[in-house]
Order: sequence, then structure tokens, then C-alpha cells
Amino acid sequence: MSTRPTACALTLGLATFFAVPSFAADDESVKKDLTAVIALQGLPCGEVLSVTTRGDNDHIASCKDGNRYHVFLNAQGRVVVEKQ
Repeated sequence: MSTRPTACALTLGLATFFAVPSFAADDESVKKDLTAVIALQGLPCGEVLSVTTRGDNDHIASCKDGNRYHVFLNAQGRVVVEKQ
């Protein structure tokens, strides 16, 4: 009887271990996407160094040059970039 809970705990631990790299890959993807969105709006940034996600399609991007931007979708589904 004790092997089943041990196997379940081991499986959960391994799943958590392998899930961590996928979050890092997603974070890098979001940084690149936000860098492109900010550049397309003609705003200075250079490169997004960190992202704080506030919700679905709602982010605060901190840029290499020190600028911060709130990037989100408005009610009409358009991308809005506001300097913070």
C-alpha cells in the first residue's frame, strides 16, 4: 500500500521539475513579443528585460533603456501601449 503514494509523489515531483523550463521558455517568448509590439508602436525600448503579467493580455514591460510600458488589449481588441 505504501508504494502507491510514493509513486504518486515521485510522479508529481518529476512533473513539477520538467514544467519549470517551459515557464522560462514562455517568459522569453513574451519578452520578445512585447519588444516587437513596443517597437511597432514607435516607442523607445531596445529590449524588454522583465515582464510582470497582470492578467490575460495585460503586461508591464521593463525595458533595457529604463522605460516601462503597460501593454494590454482594450475593449475593441486592439493592442494599447502606455508609458508608465
